[in-house]
Parts: sequence; structure tokens; C-alpha cells
Amino acid sequence: MEISMQYETMNEFETAISLLKKALKMLDKIPQEQHSVGSVSARIGWLLLLIGKVEEGIPYLEDAAERLKESFGPKHYSIGYVYNNLGAAYLELGRPQSAAQVFAYAKDIMDVSLGPHHADSIEACQNLSKAYSAMGSYQLAINFQKKVIDAWECHGPNADDELKEAYRILEQLKAKVHASLPEQSHVKALPMPSTTSSSNMNCQRDVSSTERG
Repeated sequence: MEISMQYETMNEFETAISLLKKALKMLDKIPQEQHSVGSVSARIGWLLLLIGKVEEGIPYLEDAAERLKESFGPKHYSIGYVYNNLGAAYLELGRPQSAAQVFAYAKDIMDVSLGPHHADSIEACQNLSKAYSAMGSYQLAINFQKKVIDAWECHGPNADDELKEAYRILEQLKAKVHASLPEQSHVKALPMPSTTSSSNMNCQRDVSSTERG
């Protein structure tokens, strides 16, 4: 495995993957090495994502998550990283609902094992926002994006760049919400037949509240 890492540093990822697959076959025959099988599977899955072989990488990541859970329990930080990569793979393949599910697992694990303000925990939260945005669930995406902002604000000036980017994404999400509303707002704003001035006033209030929303 050390040799495969040397190939990684030289950006020879295909060779690294080939070596890791050979190591995986040997480790899989040793019952007491199941935690190593999980770690190697996770590494192979990550490298496959890195070179664009997303579909091939998913089974390795899924297997890694299960093996690591059996070895270390469901809240071990390493499983959070596997789920983060698995969510990225699902998102890449246009499966945002599956991505949101595993990103939620990743966030839950990392919040417990690393703390909610750890950079990797914040990344998991950011990924959740991204997945919900891809689903068109913009309000949920905004909610998680606000949590990202709150978490980065706890880092002070050292996280200025990250905070600026988080605010930029929040504004993009708000713009998507507004872009999805005009047609509905137009329907609600149609003049209603009325016979009294009181009804007219109520209609105007409804229209105003709709426009504010």
C-alpha cells in the first residue's frame, strides 16, 4: 500500500489503483483485516472518483462504509469521509436524493466525531446544501447554507475567504428561489372580483404580502 501511495504522489493513479486492488484481494482473505479492507476500498473508490470513473468507484465506497461500520462502529470519523465521497459520486451521476441521504449521514458522524465547526463537518453541511439545491429544494438548501455561514463565522478572520464563498452561494440560492416564484405570484396577484371597498382593501393586502414573499 505504501508503494501505491508513491504512485499517487506522481499522479499515476491507474497504477496506484491496480496495486490497491491486488492488496484488497489479499486482505479480503484475512478475517482480522476487515478494517484494512474497508480502508483500502475507500481509497480505491476515492481514486476512481478522482480519475472520473464514478460508477466504478461507487461499489468500493459503499463496501468501505459497511466494512468500517462493522469494524469501528457507525459513528467513526472515517465513515464520514467515505459517505462524503459517496455523496459526491451520487451527485455526479444525477442522483441528488441519494447524495442528500449519505451527506446527512456524513454530517451527523462528523458533527459527533470532529465537532460541528471542524472544516470537514462544514464541508459535509455545504454538500447537503448542494444536494438539496440539485433537487430543487431551495429552502432546505438555504437552511443548510446558513449553518455553513454560522460555522465559518466561528473561525474568525482566518476563514474570510470561505465565508465570502458561503455568502455567495447563499445569494445564488436566494436568486433561485425568486426565479421559481414569478409564475405563482402572478396567478395570486390576479384581480379578484369584489363588490365592496373593504374587499378591495383585503385584496390589495393579499397582493402586497404575496409580492413581499
